[in-house]
Amino acid sequence: MEMHDQIAIGVDVGGSHIVSAAVNLKELRILPGTTFSVKVDNKAAKEMVLETWSTAINKTMARIPDKENINIGFAIPGPFDYCRGVALYEGENDKYTNMYGVSVPKELIRYLDSENVNFRFLNDATSFGVGVATQGDAKQYPKIIVVTLGTGFGSAFVKDGIPQVNHAEVPKNGCLWDKPFKQGIGDDYFSTRWCIKRYQELSSEKVKGVKEIAEANNIHTQIVFEEFGANMAEFMIPFIQKFRPELLVLGGNISNASRFFLPTLKSRIQSAGHNINFEISLLMEDAAILGSAQLFNIHFWNQVKNDLPNI
Repeated sequence: MEMHDQIAIGVDVGGSHIVSAAVNLKELRILPGTTFSVKVDNKAAKEMVLETWSTAINKTMARIPDKENINIGFAIPGPFDYCRGVALYEGENDKYTNMYGVSVPKELIRYLDSENVNFRFLNDATSFGVGVATQGDAKQYPKIIVVTLGTGFGSAFVKDGIPQVNHAEVPKNGCLWDKPFKQGIGDDYFSTRWCIKRYQELSSEKVKGVKEIAEANNIHTQIVFEEFGANMAEFMIPFIQKFRPELLVLGGNISNASRFFLPTLKSRIQSAGHNINFEISLLMEDAAILGSAQLFNIHFWNQVKNDLPNI
């Protein structure tokens, strides 16, 4: 195999920025000097969004040896048609609303510095989960559940490095964010907005994010995170019972405050009879980039290509 055949570009599309990097697929490592991050206004017109995305990707492309045949894997949030590469964002998602119905392969190509580009797409939380499963301690565990806790609530069920989507032992589409919980769905309880709302209810103080709640480190902080951990255990236990993972990995910004809620989460899950390990992932965007680039690993692609959701 030629060196350039072993390189794919991984792109992590976030709500506020986009990160692009080249990945050596044989060694599963990001090539030094190829990572570029650009801020994105996700409320901007589609042309502005695509141009901003291309700024990061073109910088990465300029640093790789072969410009003739470029493979780009996107870690991108839903709702999205991952088979065709079409954005399905609408008003209620409050992000990239001007991208609704846009075919990323057809329209982004106009902004890229190469015409010979192959595109593939994977959910951002799934990409993160796949990336985490290939690195560090997680490599030792055949079955893991990865959850991302931030603006939204993402998840991935990973078995032997492959995300499980349409399988009896995992929830529909391998997603947890849309599953019913208490008075709403998972995303209502395991996201930044729940933490902000609950903290305000207790303290009458309006904060911008979870970092401020953690830094306050007062009685209200402790109650918010105690409830967060207890709720999460209650929500996760049925899915853990079914999938039987050896490891639960937490990522995303809220996981930075895990010292407040992890003890409750752990003890409740273990009290329910599940002796699993826990890990806080420090990989952040790198994991999603490693995961999405693997869409161009032939073994990985053959395992996932028929399972790509269109939501």
